[in-house]
Amino acid sequence: MLDEGRRRARRGTDVVVAYAECHARPHTEEKLEGLEILPRTHREYRGSTFSEMDLDRVLDRHPEVALVDELPHSNVPGGRNAKRWQDIEELLAAGIDVVTTVNVQHLESLNDVVEKITGVPQRETVPDEIVRRAHQIELVDMPAEALRRRMAHGNIYQPEKVDAALAHYFRVGNLTALRELALLWVAGRVDETLQKYRSEHGIGTVWETRERVVVALTGGPEGETLIRRAERIADRSSGGDLLAVHVARSDGLADASPAALAKQRELVESLGGSYHSVVGDHVPTALLDFARAENATQLVLGTSRRSWLSRLLVPRGIGEDTVELSGDIDVHMVTHERAGRGRRLPVPGRQLPHARRVAGPVAGLLLPLLLTVVLANTRGTLNLTSEALLFLVTVIGVACLGGVVSALLASLTASLLLNYYFIPPSGQFTITEPNNALALAVFVVVAVTVAAIVDRSLRLARRAASATAEAETLSSMAGNILRGDQAVSMLLEHTRETFGMESAELVPRSDQETEAVDGADGLVKVPAGPDRVLVLRGRSLPASEHRVLTAFAAHLAAALDHARLTEAAAEVEPVKAADRMRTALLAAVSHDLRTPLAGGRAAISSLRSTDVDFSAEERDELLATADESLTKLNRLVDNLLDMSRLRAGALTLHLQPTAFADVLPLALDTLSATSVPIESQGLAEICDVLADPPLLERVIANLVINAVRHSPEHQRVLISASALGPRVELRVIDRGPGLRPEDRDRIFVPFQRLGDNDNTTGLGLGLALSRGLAEAMGGTLTPEDTPGGGLTMVLSLRADEQGPSTP
Repeated sequence: MLDEGRRRARRGTDVVVAYAECHARPHTEEKLEGLEILPRTHREYRGSTFSEMDLDRVLDRHPEVALVDELPHSNVPGGRNAKRWQDIEELLAAGIDVVTTVNVQHLESLNDVVEKITGVPQRETVPDEIVRRAHQIELVDMPAEALRRRMAHGNIYQPEKVDAALAHYFRVGNLTALRELALLWVAGRVDETLQKYRSEHGIGTVWETRERVVVALTGGPEGETLIRRAERIADRSSGGDLLAVHVARSDGLADASPAALAKQRELVESLGGSYHSVVGDHVPTALLDFARAENATQLVLGTSRRSWLSRLLVPRGIGEDTVELSGDIDVHMVTHERAGRGRRLPVPGRQLPHARRVAGPVAGLLLPLLLTVVLANTRGTLNLTSEALLFLVTVIGVACLGGVVSALLASLTASLLLNYYFIPPSGQFTITEPNNALALAVFVVVAVTVAAIVDRSLRLARRAASATAEAETLSSMAGNILRGDQAVSMLLEHTRETFGMESAELVPRSDQETEAVDGADGLVKVPAGPDRVLVLRGRSLPASEHRVLTAFAAHLAAALDHARLTEAAAEVEPVKAADRMRTALLAAVSHDLRTPLAGGRAAISSLRSTDVDFSAEERDELLATADESLTKLNRLVDNLLDMSRLRAGALTLHLQPTAFADVLPLALDTLSATSVPIESQGLAEICDVLADPPLLERVIANLVINAVRHSPEHQRVLISASALGPRVELRVIDRGPGLRPEDRDRIFVPFQRLGDNDNTTGLGLGLALSRGLAEAMGGTLTPEDTPGGGLTMVLSLRADEQGPSTP
């Protein structure tokens, strides 16, 4: 990081060191020479002083580049951000480039893995997404032995710590494992960049930069065998990826088991792979489109489950077509126990393959001729009825192979051959007996009817399979929603994968883009709400897939609307909170500001009046009234201003050794006359605390006012102090009604007065302001029950044991 800062500074870039933690390492400190280093801010927390990056100073300085060390660092309480990466987001939002550092063990996704390897839990982590958003990531890599040599030479730890570090966290095995995690994580980030580049430039060929193994799942019982085989193939190449894909198709073979697919999905994800579902009429094409889109290098298929009869009628299957079309993707055909055990006959697809469209008519001509030759050689064995039935069976077989057209051709050929060779008189196209004529007519009608019924049943099966495929695809998206994958970007990626496209994005709708159209270049556009269009690039989609795509687009529109509403709600919430605060403030001050103003004004107006001649005693009383009213008004305004400063993080502190015995009289002087006696004990003997005297006075005054307000008349309020380790506790004890446990946090909410129905008892800012001031000074303010009844407010501050503290 420092080397990069020096390089940029030499090029004339305005670079500052916003925060760099050198850990007293001389070689690291040398690299700070020549760089502008911004001063840090200091914060008190639990009795110690800590230095932090001064975010406001960096924003005011506004360099071109800020160097900020330790990205996952948790800030000391007191600043406006809990984590340093949140500070960096503010710098980026202000237009300041940031160069930062992060160790691999602090990545959130690797936290549990690192703990298993090293045995050390990492308390400070940073979300992976924050690191992924960096414009550039540079891996600083070093062999484990070299790092251990640096440590042994004293370049990292002090000599007395080296032996323990080398024997525990910095063992060779630990460092090697952490190094591999870093290499793989950065490789994944590089791969994301490569995929984005391929998509933007329309690159469809496979770049074998990394082994990716795709396993095709049908939902059949062989799925688990294929997954484990594919996982072993991926494991042979370090860093290989496993992707499982199921093609929801509409070609009539809808035998996928949803339960089996769900179980296989769990297996894939347990092995570290990912599961995907795509839509495609032609399974080999859909598989290869998905594989190329994911830059896969290998494809694993199971050998066919088709029976010998199916293979006899249709020799080529999905495996053979996939191998032929695979190109530069290696295809593995894996055998399994269900291979060749299928019982179903091949079913025509939405459009018959070319081979069957040719084989059907040819069979319609040749099979009746072959049957005629066989029956002619066995003449006399069968009667006319049996011969006619054999021809009928032949016609039905042709119908199953080639459809109605082929069946019509086969029935015409069979009827002519049956008439010529087997219906008397033989050798002539004449029929002498009416019964034979009727039989021939019935033969033709039955053949055509059966062929039509078979064809219709196949079309209905295709429709049912298509509906099943659509339902399966939509069910996959519904599953993503139930698992919480509702981000628009994730849904777009799921849509791209499902339809095997190169890219998918939501773009603003123009006036002309009111209907879904397919471009000649493979551009598909579908409306996604009133102002957006879902645009996919890759291939043209058939009408059946358009229906499913329209459902995807509708869900994307809903997800986009939900994201907008969530974002709007997030933006409105601070405004609502401020509005609630403003409303409460206006309601609260309506009485509290008006009362002292009215009292002071009345007293001063009376003194200025020339109509009444006041005695000296009356004049003193009016002056005292005016002074008391203005004092109350001043206290109210100070409380409001301090609360505003606390909320804005703009309160200035001047911590110094302060004695409770010196501050208490000043705090009590601000109180009005009361019938509740106030006593103190132990204040003179206690040591000083580190505090801002005026603010400490305000805290004590507010605590005493609250105690007096809730104490019965003539019941004393006791103020005591005691030391507890490095801290000093001040207790303000009353004998009032006390607090219910559920109200102990509510009393510190601004403008909250428990049990009050009006504003006559104060703004309700005293305790909220007191806790805020106490925490700003590095202390705490907590309520406790008073033994015997009542409430004790405990103010804890750091004792002054080492002299003044200068933040």
